[in-house]
Amino acid sequence: MSFYIGNVIIKGNLFLGPMAGVTDLPFRVLCKEKGADLVFTEMVSAKGILYNNKNTESLLTISEEERPAAIQLFGADPDIMAEMAKRIEHRNFDILDINMGCPVPKVVKNGEGSALMKNPRLVGEIVRKVSKAIEKPVTVKIRSGFDPDNINAAEIARMAQENGAAAVTVHARTREQFYRGKADWEVIRRVKEAVTIPVIGSGDVFSPEDAKRMLAQTGCDAIMIARGARGNPWLFEQIKSYLVNGVYQPKPDFTEVKNTILRHAILEIAYKGEYTGIREMRKHVAWYTVGYPLTAKLRSRVNTIESLQDLTQLLEEY
Repeated sequence: MSFYIGNVIIKGNLFLGPMAGVTDLPFRVLCKEKGADLVFTEMVSAKGILYNNKNTESLLTISEEERPAAIQLFGADPDIMAEMAKRIEHRNFDILDINMGCPVPKVVKNGEGSALMKNPRLVGEIVRKVSKAIEKPVTVKIRSGFDPDNINAAEIARMAQENGAAAVTVHARTREQFYRGKADWEVIRRVKEAVTIPVIGSGDVFSPEDAKRMLAQTGCDAIMIARGARGNPWLFEQIKSYLVNGVYQPKPDFTEVKNTILRHAILEIAYKGEYTGIREMRKHVAWYTVGYPLTAKLRSRVNTIESLQDLTQLLEEY
């Protein structure tokens, strides 16, 4: 299935969600190869762009092979958001996503991320100014609400649509929940009924069955997978196989996992250098190897690796 977000055609309904410290360029490329139809960068601070923060450049780098791709921007000042969106519009991305769902305390304390759920008028102003500033489609990512007493995702989604948003992603948890408890998919269904723009559902999709249930229960246009993809880029092709053919692909064998880890490591090193790239890989190796027999010792030893040679040797022992 294909559909449009603004003027961008998306040839499928499985998206890789933005995750700080996870969805860097190498991981996005791997997920794209395994069937992700749209990938999102890690969250980028509008103020980071404004003040030329040295880490921001790598966050904004997108390769041709991962497109279509979305950059996710966060901030709470409508003028700075619009100005920075315009400043980066020439870059190699297709969609600009505004983060209104991040639950991290230091982000919320600044009135950014999910704190915006408390201020629908400000949401409207940010979306309107950013949409007018650039030609590329603007989307928003929200939560169910800030807390259980304020479940206002449908209202925020309508406000975003009225001010020019081309799609909305709903992570069906409140800010107060962070990533705990169960996602309430009914909220996604209510948002789908409230707006005419595409709605992307997010929260608790860890298996092909979860994906099928979410689509059936909510009527959402696409699914965003985040934590479910950590250490498991195969999830995208598994879901596609299950939805299209009813075939449940088994988990890859450990040889394939090892080969993917090494490929991932080589991409990280090419992108960030060996020192940083290998340290980035430590957490990924832990995620990749969960659930495979006799790998607990591997996970405890991975935190000592310092080179590609160390990693290769460690994997060969298993």
